[in-house]
Amino acid sequence: MSGRFLLDTNMIIAVFANEEAVTQKLADAEEVFVPSSALGELYFGAGKSARAKDNIARIDELSAGSAVLVCDALTAKLYGTIKNRLKMQGTPIPENDIWIAALAMQYQLTLVTGDRHFRVVEDLQVEQW
Repeated sequence: MSGRFLLDTNMIIAVFANEEAVTQKLADAEEVFVPSSALGELYFGAGKSARAKDNIARIDELSAGSAVLVCDALTAKLYGTIKNRLKMQGTPIPENDIWIAALAMQYQLTLVTGDRHFRVVEDLQVEQW
């Protein structure tokens, strides 16, 4: 399998857990990106964990060795479009996930996630691993 992928937070957690199915698919990927908002979610979780120092160091290592995508004005425009569509459809999803979807659309990446709710985002390429 090849392709250009954006990892949702739960897929990064799967990488940290060395889930074989996920690590094998990533090994075959052409390009893999990490959204900055997913890093924020990870740092939040790490900061309140019993092993905060170790978990934060692991996230630091990941961010230093990964292509991290950050939000800009175009991301914000896509975010607004996605959120409006979801509101009109009556199918809201978590705020951070809208930002992640916007980044995937902006950079024409396939979003890799374990969450089904991304399927309601129109024109978003999603794979569940």
